[in-house]
Amino acid sequence: MAADLSQVVKAYDVRGVVPDQWDESLAELFGAAFVRVTGASAIATGHDMRPSSPGLSRAFARGAAALGADVTEIGLCSTDQLYYASGALNLPGAMFTASHNPAQYNGIKMCRTGAAPVGQDTGLAEIRELVERWSESGAPEPAATPGTITGRDTLSDYAAHLRSLVDLTAIRPLKVVVDAGNGMGGHTVPEVFAGLPLTLVPMYFELDGTFPNHEANPLDPANLVDLQERVREEGADLGLAFDGDADRCFVVDERGEPVSPSAITALVASRELARHGGKGTIIHNLITSWSVPEVVAENGGIPVRTRVGHSFIKAEMARSGAIFGGEHSAHYYFRDFWNADTGMLAALHVLAALGGQSGPLSALVAQYDRYAGSGEINSTVTDQTARLAAIRSAYDNREGITLDDLDGLTVSATDWWFNVRPSNTEPLLRLNAEARDPETMARVRDEVLRIIRD
Repeated sequence: MAADLSQVVKAYDVRGVVPDQWDESLAELFGAAFVRVTGASAIATGHDMRPSSPGLSRAFARGAAALGADVTEIGLCSTDQLYYASGALNLPGAMFTASHNPAQYNGIKMCRTGAAPVGQDTGLAEIRELVERWSESGAPEPAATPGTITGRDTLSDYAAHLRSLVDLTAIRPLKVVVDAGNGMGGHTVPEVFAGLPLTLVPMYFELDGTFPNHEANPLDPANLVDLQERVREEGADLGLAFDGDADRCFVVDERGEPVSPSAITALVASRELARHGGKGTIIHNLITSWSVPEVVAENGGIPVRTRVGHSFIKAEMARSGAIFGGEHSAHYYFRDFWNADTGMLAALHVLAALGGQSGPLSALVAQYDRYAGSGEINSTVTDQTARLAAIRSAYDNREGITLDDLDGLTVSATDWWFNVRPSNTEPLLRLNAEARDPETMARVRDEVLRIIRD
């Protein structure tokens, strides 16, 4: 009977419960299908600290080698470390992780040579089709000469590459609390931060894919509480929180207050523009703050607005030659990192910016955090289309208001905007609102929520 991968193969990756939804036998078929679809003669693989990751990763390598591809296993790594290997070694890659999902989940993030993403429209649909067919009819015919499987440590090279992209020579001593959430930040942070004038206060650096302390998902405010308290206790200059596969980074200031990822996007954008002579395109998705395009324009750059989601950001980065891109989910993309996302490089920029002046982080980021935002508010609905139509009807033809459909529905006025997007996987509508003052933001937020939840 063919495997049903409809709940496992997502828009950008593979993700599901192990072994209920997928297992090592399917991982082996994914490895073979990856080689068949990409035409690769050699690939790189890496994995996070989840209990199921080493076995799944090795099974994938076996499947790839059976079809003749040489496999370089970089072993334990963060997702952006796998992207580094793909770029630096010029190889397609596969990263075994379920990012911030609970322990029973695992997944595969795949990329072509140079960290170019593999999603539904760029090979993932074909990979799924092959795996489903082979699971019913048997594994594909092996190559006459199987590929080899060898190990390679890329951690120090990855760290050196990141440090080469940020000038850290003149920073003052800083005290930094880092919450790795028992994820891969505990593996990469000590190497990346080595030699910098930092007093590092580690939290939950022990690699443990069962996440005994809290979920490795800093997007949920509940998972930042420990870090916030520790920053205040230590009198630290800032705190950093990484998700499970350490490709996203969240920042907490010296007061223990979270710094908006939009403010980090604007800060890094200004620094990257300065690095490139005050010229360049900066990508931002449509739920980032108004601050981002304003700061980009003020610093000589060209802001380009995109849909939410890494495949859209990376495609636009490649199309426009953008030097940097940021999302409000704390994904940060760099042209000098093969257009891939790396929260670690964004963290280095924050350290360089803070350490290059004498003031506290809260004062530094205030210039990049100009408006009142709601954050993302999810509402469960029975009919996404009907609720969106109701919102459109409420605001259409109002004087001074514009509507656009780039991603969901965005409604804009002179002093506020909001966006409502349907989830692709759940019966949810996601609201983000922003205004020039907190009172207006609250009024607009509550008005839209009443329509959504009516």
